[in-house]
Amino acid sequence: MNEQRAARSVEAVFREDRGRLLALLAARFGDLDLAEETASEAIEAALQRWPLDGVPDKPLAWLLTTARRKAIDRIRRDHAYAERLAILQVESDRAAPVVPAEAGFDDIPDERLQLFFTCCHPALSAEAQTALTLRFLAGLTTPEVARAFLVPTATMAQRIVRAKRKIRSARIPFRVPGPDELPARLPGVLRVVYLVFTEGYAASSGTDLLRPDLADEAIRLARILHRLLPREREVTGLLALLLLTDARRAARTDAAGGQVLLEDQDRALWDVNRIAEGQRLVVPALTGPGVGPYAVQAAIAALHDEATAFETTDWPQIVALYDVLLQIEPSPLVALNRAVALAMRDGPEAGLVVLDELTGADELRGYHLLPAARADLLRRLGRHTEAAAAYRAALDLVGNDPERATLARRLRELTDP
Repeated sequence: MNEQRAARSVEAVFREDRGRLLALLAARFGDLDLAEETASEAIEAALQRWPLDGVPDKPLAWLLTTARRKAIDRIRRDHAYAERLAILQVESDRAAPVVPAEAGFDDIPDERLQLFFTCCHPALSAEAQTALTLRFLAGLTTPEVARAFLVPTATMAQRIVRAKRKIRSARIPFRVPGPDELPARLPGVLRVVYLVFTEGYAASSGTDLLRPDLADEAIRLARILHRLLPREREVTGLLALLLLTDARRAARTDAAGGQVLLEDQDRALWDVNRIAEGQRLVVPALTGPGVGPYAVQAAIAALHDEATAFETTDWPQIVALYDVLLQIEPSPLVALNRAVALAMRDGPEAGLVVLDELTGADELRGYHLLPAARADLLRRLGRHTEAAAAYRAALDLVGNDPERATLARRLRELTDP
């Protein structure tokens, strides 16, 4: 029984605070490999000692102290780490403070913000940034990260190894950017969290529309960032956006996993608690000068969530917000979303004019939602032959099966006698 209780305690601590433990070790020793290895060794030690000695009152502090001792022992034993030991001694001022085993939870510094900025450093590719964030901050195993990218585990393992090697060779520091650097670096961190969420919200490929595991991890990461940077309005805006969007999750698929479009969703299934939390966060995100793109998108999501029916959606206000978003972050993707809202406000012809102007945009090349949106507007205009061609173009590009099924159904409605 003691062994089972110890195992459950280790699992609970490691699941909730793995990111904190790794971040503290990485900040102390400047090496992700060493942090991972010694954290695992501390877990093994806990599984051996806790059934005999009992679970300590401060298990995270116990794991941290044990892992730190094992790291220092390894550095002293291994000549390959000799130079790193010297760096540790010389740079002791920047190292994380030693936390005794009897320290309380609140006495342990939270270094995860340093790890966020290290994993999302601009010297790394966007793919590497996302993989490292999922591995070290979300706590996914390498096979789980591989599944998120839909690649073999061995392939992902090599990518993570190369990314860690890049951190070492480029001497990417484990630190939070200073006030002068933060405005330039923070968007990269937020973008990685948002990309994780979008893959969870609508999978790029596969048999399922949703990847709830990824959506949940993205929201958890956004919450961590919000706790660590509570005054950064775009962090608040991102968390609000994710909550307000994810609130519709239960209504987005039917019992068979098929896609349910926004206009057909049962709004009674929407998560009212997430909507309320997101709405509360939108206010501070929008308050003050220099509103950011995530805050504006959150405001758009809030308008969708506030509508009691699709027909009562405040499309004029949504179009106005997309106009603001285009000024802040001009892109063909934003223009596409605005065109869809414009069609709801002014009619399908108005939206189609804008979509036709976007057909040559490189950013939308291969993006199935452009021909899908054109197809829907052409269908509403009664131009069925053109609509069918657009649906076929979208079917050639769509990645996941539920979206493909929706497009195929729309095409059959136009072409079947």
